Amino acid sequence: MELIEEIMEDADNFKKFYEQFSKNLKLGIHEDSTNRKKIAEFLRYHSSESGDEMTSFKDYVSRMKENQKDIYYITGENKEIVAASSFVELLKKRKLEVLYMVDPIDEYAVQQLKEYDGKKLICVTKEGLELPEDEQEKKRFEEVKASFEPLCKQIKDILDKKVEKVIVSHRLVSSPCCVVTSEFGWSANMERIMKAQALRDNSTMGYMAAKKNFEINPDHSVIIKMKSLFEADKNDKTVKDLVLLLFDTSLLSSGFSLDSPQIYSNRIHHMIKLGLGVADDEDLDAIPMDVPSAGDEIAADDKMEEVD
Repeated sequence: MELIEEIMEDADNFKKFYEQFSKNLKLGIHEDSTNRKKIAEFLRYHSSESGDEMTSFKDYVSRMKENQKDIYYITGENKEIVAASSFVELLKKRKLEVLYMVDPIDEYAVQQLKEYDGKKLICVTKEGLELPEDEQEKKRFEEVKASFEPLCKQIKDILDKKVEKVIVSHRLVSSPCCVVTSEFGWSANMERIMKAQALRDNSTMGYMAAKKNFEINPDHSVIIKMKSLFEADKNDKTVKDLVLLLFDTSLLSSGFSLDSPQIYSNRIHHMIKLGLGVADDEDLDAIPMDVPSAGDEIAADDKMEEVD
């Protein structure tokens, strides 16, 4: 620890050191509970405010807004992908800084760190995200949430077991909807990492991968139109088709992979034909709605292993 502190006194030397040993430090966060707080002081991340440089937790906290209680972060494959994410858009608009955690080991380290200097580390892609807001904003959100409750129920009925619940979102700006994971479940990035593991625990995969919530943006024109269609006719087939297409699109934009890209492409082609006014002989009802979920596929794998 003392050696690292000495290296930190020279910014250029520490930058070179961090490039070589950042993963070792993060591994220390994961495994060394005794020195976890000390090691956290050495960690550096790119953020929505840091530009080309990296920032420490200490510097992040020094820039926090007066009414900001938590440290916000997002995980993903690389800086460019997470910076362009719809999850980051609202926080940037509100001048709230987001840390970009793009090393696979960050997923493991942050599960152990949990907080810094009394501030909780909050993943912006998971449920339970609370942003600083005044009483007027809270009142408006509750009113909007109540008016969209019937649509949320209809969407949940359509998506069925694909999601745990459907709720009105307060984290979206320009996107109509997004898929988030439960607070204690895996993020989309963690699910991607675990799927790539050759020696993965299939029983854990099936449980953790299933925890998805669908959030809709009540201010987006697409969702507003869907609401009016549903209120005019609760059995409108267009709503059902749009929900399925929006859900699969949200999976992709939220960092998940599709169970069946072919079904998704068929729906896209159908919508393109409708937009162009081209006759389409294909009935969307003939396209299977349900494909094996991650849990179902894993259960099948387990049965095959038992046969072997």
